[in-house]
Amino acid sequence: MRGTWVQQDDRVITVEVCILSGPLAREFVKVNPIICRTIQIRGDQSLADLHAAIFEAFNRREEHGYEFQIGGKGPMDPKAKRYVLPGAINDEPKPAACVKLTTVGSLGLEVDDAFGYWFDFGDDWWHQINVTEIRGRARPRATYPRVVGRVGKSPPQYPRPEGRR
Repeated sequence: MRGTWVQQDDRVITVEVCILSGPLAREFVKVNPIICRTIQIRGDQSLADLHAAIFEAFNRREEHGYEFQIGGKGPMDPKAKRYVLPGAINDEPKPAACVKLTTVGSLGLEVDDAFGYWFDFGDDWWHQINVTEIRGRARPRATYPRVVGRVGKSPPQYPRPEGRR
């Protein structure tokens, strides 16, 4: 990005991203009661990069609006800081910053911190992100962000109505 300088932060932050709710079919949830992905990301990569990794990790196909909510006690906590897309930066209540300009390392996260990720404001896919590890120095030849663990199948982004095949 022209005019933007990001300080190098080659720490590797490992997060577990779990789906809390969304348009999930009951039959799917019976077979997949836990749906999580473990992702490693460098501290100098943006929240937009984390979104892209989550999008790919859950095999989503169509982009929608999203935001990260950090520092709250659950989804839509008014005390949480909201990190939003550029088009929502002037919304009320005032967001903390833009996802494209906010690095994961700048958030002051610590192991055992948890924060929210809301994808698709119509279908309301809610996720909890748990910080599981922070370590120094990314592997030189490794590509980040990257998915390093999966629990449960990825749900369809748009499930069929119950009883339809």
